[in-house]
Amino acid sequence: MRVKAKAKDGVVSVMAVMKHPMLSYDMAKKQGKEANFIIKITGKVDGKVVYDASTSQFLSKNPFIKFKFKGEAGKELELSWADLKGNTKSKKVKIK
Repeated sequence: MRVKAKAKDGVVSVMAVMKHPMLSYDMAKKQGKEANFIIKITGKVDGKVVYDASTSQFLSKNPFIKFKFKGEAGKELELSWADLKGNTKSKKVKIK
């Protein structure tokens, strides 16, 4: 996962790319595999949730997300996701 977080005028802009195959039910059936896609994305700063999204099978492979929130440079952002099979991944980055 690649994450960039930059603060400007009290607003933090976050851009992230999450590496995941995002197999929808139809694609998985055609390939003879099990469906698996990201179902939850969460962003936290100092334990406080600043971004929370429930997603579905309709995101593309290796999804790219952007969001903004009120914050300041120097703090640490933790971005994490969970998929249908229960796999999770998280990354911490310092807000610049």
